[in-house]
Amino acid sequence: MVLNTDALAYGLGMGSVDAIIFPIVKYVSLGLDPIWMIIPMIVYAFEPLILLKSLQKETLTVMNLIWDLSSCVFVTMIGLFYFNEKLSLTKLLGVLLSFISIALLTG
Repeated sequence: MVLNTDALAYGLGMGSVDAIIFPIVKYVSLGLDPIWMIIPMIVYAFEPLILLKSLQKETLTVMNLIWDLSSCVFVTMIGLFYFNEKLSLTKLLGVLLSFISIALLTG
């Protein structure tokens, strides 16, 4: 099994974009001036370009899963460690299975 590092890098990159943008949206939902929503709108306007480049390395199905799963893991970590949100044992198991899924999809 050969690791597709290009697909992993693109997927993690797109997931990282989500991890940067979601906290901004969270802060706006908590009362931060809505003008800050300009940042997520601009950043998300460029994300399809990353997806386009990634599709030259891997299938749409695999790229979507890597992107979604890495985004879920990154944003969950921010929620847990930065916003002090709590997860049940079952939900933590889901996060662990996301790591396993990413490993299987890039193999």
